[in-house]
Formats: sequence, C-alpha cells, structure tokens
Amino acid sequence: MSQSPHNAPMLRGSVSPATPRDSLPGSADTSMTGAGPEWQRQLMCAEISRKSYAPHHHARAAALAARSSVDSGKGIQLPAGAAANGLSFPTRDSEEKPKGSEGQSWTIIDMGGLNLPTIGVDVFRYTFLTSLFINHNRLTTISPAIVQLKNLSVLDASGNKLVAIPPELGMLTELRELYLFDNHLTVLPPELGSLYQLELLGVEGNPLQENIMSTLQRDGTQALIAFLRDSCPVPVPPPEREWLALENDLPPVEDDGGNNTFSVLSYNVLCEKYATAQMYGYTPSWALAWNYRKEFILQEIMSYAADVCCLQEVEMGQYEEYFLPKLQQNEYESVFWPKTRARTMREDERQHVDGCATFFNSRIFRLVDKRLIEFNQIALQRPDFKKTEDIFNRVMTKDNIAAIVLLEHRTTGARLIVANAHMHWDPEFRDVKLVQAAMLMEQLEEISETFSKLPPGQLPDGSTPPKYSSRNQIPMVVCGDFNSTPDSGVYEFLSQGSAPNNHRDFMDHIYGNYTSDGLRHSFALRSAYGNIGELPFTNYTPGFRGVIDYIWYTSNSLAASGILGTVDQTYLSRTVGFPNAHFPSDHVCILAEFKIKPT
Repeated sequence: MSQSPHNAPMLRGSVSPATPRDSLPGSADTSMTGAGPEWQRQLMCAEISRKSYAPHHHARAAALAARSSVDSGKGIQLPAGAAANGLSFPTRDSEEKPKGSEGQSWTIIDMGGLNLPTIGVDVFRYTFLTSLFINHNRLTTISPAIVQLKNLSVLDASGNKLVAIPPELGMLTELRELYLFDNHLTVLPPELGSLYQLELLGVEGNPLQENIMSTLQRDGTQALIAFLRDSCPVPVPPPEREWLALENDLPPVEDDGGNNTFSVLSYNVLCEKYATAQMYGYTPSWALAWNYRKEFILQEIMSYAADVCCLQEVEMGQYEEYFLPKLQQNEYESVFWPKTRARTMREDERQHVDGCATFFNSRIFRLVDKRLIEFNQIALQRPDFKKTEDIFNRVMTKDNIAAIVLLEHRTTGARLIVANAHMHWDPEFRDVKLVQAAMLMEQLEEISETFSKLPPGQLPDGSTPPKYSSRNQIPMVVCGDFNSTPDSGVYEFLSQGSAPNNHRDFMDHIYGNYTSDGLRHSFALRSAYGNIGELPFTNYTPGFRGVIDYIWYTSNSLAASGILGTVDQTYLSRTVGFPNAHFPSDHVCILAEFKIKPT
C-alpha cells in the first residue's frame, strides 16, 4: 500500500466549524514539553477529524475528488497518491486486492455523521472491507465481531461515546490507521500491541492514562504499540496437540516388540538472525529473544522424544554450543551442515550461518554414512545446465542444502535413509524450488543406490539383518521445510513422481533436461499427513498461513502409523501469529510414526 508522508495529515475535512478543543475531555496541551513531531501530526489529524462530522463526509469528499483531478485549495493539500479524504488507498499497480474481494467494486463503507447508536453486526460480514468510517455517531461500544474484517487498513471511530474498545481489534493486523479521537477512553487494551503495521493511533481528546499519553506524545505510535505488546498478559496456553492414529496405512504385521517402529520430527526452529522485530513486530520482545525461544524449542523436542529429529535454520554456533551438548545428554547423536556460504567465511562469521541438523537416538540407531547436498554446487556440475543463464542468475545464487544420513537399527539391522532439506523461501522463485526438489531426488537416487551396496552390519544376537539389493528397497524419509504449498510443483513432483517439462512453476525459465524432458523420480513417496489431508498450516504468521513443511516416506517400505495433529482452533482464533509465548518459531513442528514393512 502506498503510504502518505509522515508529515502529511491522513484525514481531510472541509472548512466547517469544529467542536472547540477546550471542551473535549482529555485534550492535550499542544505546546507540551517533550512532545515529538508525530504528536503534532496527531493534533492536526484530530482537528481535521472534528471538521468531518457531516453525514458521509468521507464518501462525499471522495466523490468530489473523482469529479475533479485538481484540488480546489480549500482545506489541506493531498499528498501524492492519496484519496480525497487524505487516506492512502491501494491502487491497481501498488497492491493486490484483499482476499475475498475478487470482483468486488467497492471496499470502503462510510457511515460517519449519521447519529447512529449502534452498528449492526452485518457490516462485519463484509470481510473484503479495507476502510470503515463510523465516526461522529453515538456509539458506546464496538462489537467484537469486527474481528472478521481481517483486511481493514483504516478504521475511524472518532467523535463517538466509546468508553472501551474490544481487544479483538488487535487481531486486525492490516490496520495502518486507527482513529479514536474524541471518545471517553481511559485505557487501551494491551492486545493492540499486535498492530505492528499501525502508522497512526489517533487518541487525542480521550481521558487516557498518563503513561499511555506520555509515551504517545513523546515517542509516537510505534513506541506505544511496542509498550502495549510487551506488557500484554500471556494468554492461556493451548491444549496439547492431539495424536492421530493412522490405521488405514498399516499392513498386517506380527508383533515385533516395537523394533520396526520409529518416529521422525521435522522442525524449522527460526534461527536468531532471522527473528527480527522488523519481521515479527507482533511478537513480544521477550518472546522473540533467542534465550527464551531456544529453551522452549529444546523442551518441545524433548517432550516428543522422536527417534529422529530433523531441524532446519539451526545456526552453527547454536548447534555447537547449545543443541549438540543438550541433546547428547539425552543420548542423541547428530550430523550438521551449514549452508554453502559458510565455506568462504571467517570462523566467527560461520557461527551465525544456519543449516540443517539431524539428531537420532543412539540407543536405537547407529550412523553408517552421511552426505551433504549443496544444490548450487550440484547445478554447477551438470553439463546440461552450463549453457543456461537462468541457472547462474536464479539457482546458483541460492545456497540451500540437504543433509542425508544412513542409519542402521541396532537391534534388527534394518536401515533407514533420512533426508533433511531446506528449500529456498521466496515465492517469486518457485522455479528454483522445483529445480532444487528435482536435484534432491536425483541425488537421493544415486546415494541410495550406493547405500544399497554397503554390506550389512553384525547384530548382537547373531541373527541375519535385512539385505537390500536396490535403492528402492531401503526405507527412506525425506523431510524438512520445502517452502512449497500442496498446490505447488514441488508437491506434485514429489507425490506423483513426475512433473511435465512445461510445468507452470518453471515460469518459462530454461533448465536443461528438466525443461526439455520433464522431471521424474523412482521413489513411491507419500506425505505422512497426506493420508488424512495435510494440516491447515505448518507456518503461521499474519501474512501467511499454510503448509510448507512435510515428512515424505517411501510407501513401498514404510507405513505411517500416526501423526501429530494441529493446534487448537479456539486458541488460534485469538492468536495473531507465531512466534509467541507458547510457540517459539513461526513454524510448528510436525511428527510422524512409521512401521517398517516386511521385505
């Protein structure tokens, strides 16, 4: 959305007489010592608001501007790109329409100046609304149903008789402008601290508490939002995530005492350098701090006690100094590789490079072999890629990796390949993700073929361990953060075993044999969660809520016996996004249990 300059008022009024300032409760002294420049802007907006009491003022002003492209000079000049009422609205070129507004010709309602005592809840069913003007009425409350207006960027409830505003307003994270001038508010709900994109909170003319007003006057809206965010009480934690048994995928097998059963956890833990206040402005600073999050992450890993834990976005220093020693105490061994960029860095810089860490229960498995897949290095070695500019411009600049381990069960001798992958994140590079997935599967075919030729180990009881004569016989789990939704080319390719050479996700880019012959792999992969439908999300933020993390398994050699369910919906309905006090990453962990099928 285009934004009005900070020194320009966001409201435009006519020259109608305003209510005298000195008759309003809580009016501030414009000359107060220590007031910042944003407070002067607030006072200017408050004055304009008081001149906007006529019925449908904003709608009339917009209609007037539509009839004339030149401002008459009355009132305040509009900033470039602003609408007639001084509010900045999205344009066709600057921003996509909000969800649910496809084919919708209007996204603004002006109910201002109508002397309304209440606002019907039906208004809040127009979830496509981006601006709502309910100013200069006789409202004493705003219904919590306003929480449905997720796309709202402007809300003006000035000039009413509000004594409180609903905490649910804090869920409207698209809000940029919230005007509550000239009401009877004495406090603000701390839930407003979630409004991390708010540019102006207009509260002049309210008898608010001194600490709120002084913070706003001295430091401005963002400082007040941060204060509310960090002082917001911690909500009640959600119920434990439910364990879901998957009986339909299980073959009839004899009781083996659990020796052919194992569990795998995958978790993008959100490394410290990516967890910035700019990216996660809705998260309390104490909950975003790594010292808080790392302990929560470790507790979560230990509570699920998976036999194999695949972690992404683990900084090298945090792996060596925290996760490795802590999990070693609980009989986990591990393999870790940082992203490719670490090769060219000094040792102190390398400590902050994130990578993939795979932990396994050393009482159950022993490590037979390990391999690193560096996608940009693999691309460099392919002859069919050398004449392709897209490879150098798009693929080679991404240093994502996958960590591969070959494990052997200490009791049965059964072997297991585990791939822990982290694909590129940017939605604009879905072609790169598809290429990375194709290279991953090609490498896994080569690696598993090599692993199948390794001689079996010796079992303690002298029994004969399983033998594998081909790559497709070894059980395999491929998990991680694929940064790809279930409707993506990556998901299609992994689940179906192929993707056409003209797949839409290639976006007309040229990638050698991939875009001339298409993609294929020989593994019968299935998503563990796909047996009953993928989770509603594995990544939960205000800007994106969807599934991008997966645990894939070879369905010819493994059967999924259970998965960890989703987060409680009631809790989510009151949660802006992760991380927060109860979820230390913007991702949730996923967990599946498998049984090895008889060979």
